[in-house]
Amino acid sequence: MAPKQLVQEWVRRFNAADIEGLAALYAEHAINHQVVMEPLHGREAIRQMFQTEFGRAQMVCLIENLFEDGEWAILEWRDPNGLRGCGFFHVQQGSIVFQRGYFDQLSFFRLNQLPVPERYLGS
Repeated sequence: MAPKQLVQEWVRRFNAADIEGLAALYAEHAINHQVVMEPLHGREAIRQMFQTEFGRAQMVCLIENLFEDGEWAILEWRDPNGLRGCGFFHVQQGSIVFQRGYFDQLSFFRLNQLPVPERYLGS
Protein backbone atom coordinates (compact mmCIF):
# COMPACT_ATOMS: atom_id res chain seq x y z
CA MET A 1 0.00 0.00 0.00
CA ALA A 2 1.37 3.43 -0.96
CA PRO A 3 1.93 5.94 1.87
CA LYS A 4 -1.01 8.15 0.85
CA GLN A 5 -3.37 5.17 0.67
CA LEU A 6 -2.14 3.89 4.02
CA VAL A 7 -2.84 7.28 5.66
CA GLN A 8 -6.31 7.35 4.12
CA GLU A 9 -6.89 3.95 5.76
CA TRP A 10 -5.38 5.27 9.00
CA VAL A 11 -7.93 8.15 8.95
CA ARG A 12 -10.78 5.72 8.29
CA ARG A 13 -9.76 3.55 11.25
CA PHE A 14 -9.13 6.61 13.43
CA ASN A 15 -12.62 7.94 12.73
CA ALA A 16 -14.05 4.52 13.59
CA ALA A 17 -12.07 4.53 16.88
CA ASP A 18 -10.64 1.18 15.75
CA ILE A 19 -7.74 0.90 18.18
CA GLU A 20 -6.61 -2.57 17.11
CA GLY A 21 -6.97 -1.66 13.43
CA LEU A 22 -4.90 1.49 13.90
CA ALA A 23 -2.19 -0.37 15.79
CA ALA A 24 -2.01 -2.98 13.02
CA LEU A 25 -0.94 -0.27 10.55
CA TYR A 26 2.32 0.27 12.48
CA ALA A 27 5.46 -1.83 12.18
CA GLU A 28 6.30 -3.81 15.32
CA HIS A 29 9.12 -1.40 16.23
CA ALA A 30 7.52 1.80 14.95
CA ILE A 31 8.01 5.15 16.65
CA ASN A 32 5.18 7.63 17.13
CA HIS A 33 6.36 11.05 18.25
CA GLN A 34 3.57 13.47 18.97
CA VAL A 35 5.64 16.52 19.86
CA VAL A 36 3.49 17.25 22.92
CA MET A 37 4.89 14.11 24.58
CA GLU A 38 7.88 11.81 24.54
CA PRO A 39 8.22 9.45 21.55
CA LEU A 40 6.44 6.12 21.87
CA HIS A 41 8.45 3.06 20.85
CA GLY A 42 6.73 -0.03 19.50
CA ARG A 43 3.31 -1.00 18.28
CA GLU A 44 2.04 -1.89 21.76
CA ALA A 45 2.93 1.53 23.22
CA ILE A 46 1.22 3.17 20.25
CA ARG A 47 -1.86 0.98 20.75
CA GLN A 48 -1.98 1.96 24.42
CA MET A 49 -1.80 5.65 23.48
CA PHE A 50 -4.81 5.25 21.17
CA GLN A 51 -6.65 3.36 23.91
CA THR A 52 -5.97 6.21 26.36
CA GLU A 53 -6.96 8.94 23.92
CA PHE A 54 -10.15 7.30 22.67
CA GLY A 55 -11.01 6.58 26.30
CA ARG A 56 -10.86 10.25 27.18
CA ALA A 57 -12.44 11.94 24.16
CA GLN A 58 -14.32 11.36 20.94
CA MET A 59 -11.92 12.27 18.16
CA VAL A 60 -12.52 12.88 14.48
CA CYS A 61 -9.89 13.52 11.81
CA LEU A 62 -10.98 15.48 8.74
CA ILE A 63 -8.42 15.57 5.95
CA GLU A 64 -7.57 19.07 4.74
CA ASN A 65 -4.55 18.09 2.67
CA LEU A 66 -2.78 14.82 2.06
CA PHE A 67 0.49 14.68 0.18
CA GLU A 68 2.87 11.89 -0.74
CA ASP A 69 6.61 12.17 -1.33
CA GLY A 70 8.42 8.89 -1.79
CA GLU A 71 8.06 6.84 1.40
CA TRP A 72 6.36 9.74 3.22
CA ALA A 73 2.77 10.93 3.55
CA ILE A 74 2.00 14.34 5.01
CA LEU A 75 -1.45 14.85 6.53
CA GLU A 76 -2.90 18.26 7.37
CA TRP A 77 -6.08 17.75 9.43
CA ARG A 78 -8.77 19.41 11.48
CA ASP A 79 -11.59 18.22 13.67
CA PRO A 80 -15.20 19.46 13.84
CA ASN A 81 -14.37 21.56 16.93
CA GLY A 82 -11.67 23.59 15.22
CA LEU A 83 -8.59 21.74 16.47
CA ARG A 84 -5.93 21.55 13.77
CA GLY A 85 -2.73 19.64 13.29
CA CYS A 86 -0.47 17.79 10.92
CA GLY A 87 1.22 14.44 10.79
CA PHE A 88 4.18 13.02 8.93
CA PHE A 89 4.12 9.29 8.27
CA HIS A 90 7.15 7.31 7.09
CA VAL A 91 5.90 4.14 5.44
CA GLN A 92 8.05 1.16 4.53
CA GLN A 93 6.83 -2.20 3.23
CA GLY A 94 3.21 -1.22 3.81
CA SER A 95 3.58 -0.25 7.49
CA ILE A 96 4.11 2.98 9.38
CA VAL A 97 7.64 2.92 10.77
CA PHE A 98 7.70 6.51 12.05
CA GLN A 99 5.07 9.14 12.70
CA ARG A 100 5.49 12.68 13.94
CA GLY A 101 2.49 14.80 14.79
CA TYR A 102 1.88 18.38 15.77
CA PHE A 103 -1.24 19.76 17.45
CA ASP A 104 -2.14 22.06 20.34
CA GLN A 105 -2.61 19.73 23.29
CA LEU A 106 -3.96 22.46 25.60
CA SER A 107 -6.68 23.26 23.04
CA PHE A 108 -7.46 19.52 22.82
CA PHE A 109 -8.00 19.33 26.58
CA ARG A 110 -10.06 22.51 26.66
CA LEU A 111 -12.25 21.59 23.67
CA ASN A 112 -13.02 18.25 25.29
CA GLN A 113 -13.48 19.77 28.75
CA LEU A 114 -10.71 17.61 30.16
CA PRO A 115 -8.48 18.51 33.11
CA VAL A 116 -4.91 19.28 32.14
CA PRO A 117 -2.80 16.54 33.74
CA GLU A 118 0.52 17.27 35.41
CA ARG A 119 2.01 14.26 33.61
CA TYR A 120 0.89 13.08 30.22
CA LEU A 121 1.42 9.53 28.90
CA GLY A 122 4.67 9.00 30.73
CA SER A 123 6.29 12.35 30.01
